[in-house]
Amino acid sequence: MPVPRTTVTAIAVVLLALGLPVAAAPGAAATGGAVPAVRVAAAPATVTVTGEGSAAGEPDIALVGAGVEATAKTTRAALDAQNEAAAALLRAVRAQGIVDRDIRTENVSVSPVYDYQDGVSTLKGYRAAQSFSIRVREVATAGALITAVTEATGDAGRVDSVVFDLDDRRPLQARAREAAYQDAHAKAAQYAELGGHRLGRLVSLSEGGTGYVLPMPPVSGDVPGAGIGAVPLAPGEIRATASVTAVYELD
Repeated sequence: MPVPRTTVTAIAVVLLALGLPVAAAPGAAATGGAVPAVRVAAAPATVTVTGEGSAAGEPDIALVGAGVEATAKTTRAALDAQNEAAAALLRAVRAQGIVDRDIRTENVSVSPVYDYQDGVSTLKGYRAAQSFSIRVREVATAGALITAVTEATGDAGRVDSVVFDLDDRRPLQARAREAAYQDAHAKAAQYAELGGHRLGRLVSLSEGGTGYVLPMPPVSGDVPGAGIGAVPLAPGEIRATASVTAVYELD
């Protein structure tokens, strides 16, 4: 039974709306009343892969967390002692060639100190503290800076952390992205060959995520004071990671 022409026309309209090609059978136009044949082009086969990559580089800056604290009977006395120690710390840091834009106060606090015995708390005095973040742009001098800080501040000084990093992470991240892309392409080419195809054009590419692994040597607030040599440090390496999802056509 022939398909009504209106039905075929409706099908053609739907296919066109979906962006699918519609073709009439040869000679259909010439026959006038003949029903056109509708052909839908097959969608190309594709392969979807995930690529992962990483890149490593040497740190070119060190971020040193250091500070001072002092305890006294009154807040005024505690602040005075803390201020004196903080001034000594800043003089020592600047003497190491650190410019002011690379020194930042992170926190200032004054708090009471209690003695607890037999369930009773007794006010002993007050503790004043200030912490700093110091950016060292010559990694090899970070150990000498720590030594200078502890010698200048004595028992009031604290070194809380050292983190090695890159001043500009973008070039390393770009290398990790390139490695992830190449990994995805190699996987897609292998799957195409295994399936008896040739790898076609790239249809889509999306980034799954990026990350960094920073070396963090164990430096604590118990670094000794005056009389020590430069603190030995191991900068390690910075590692950037990336992942991508790629879709390729198969020819």
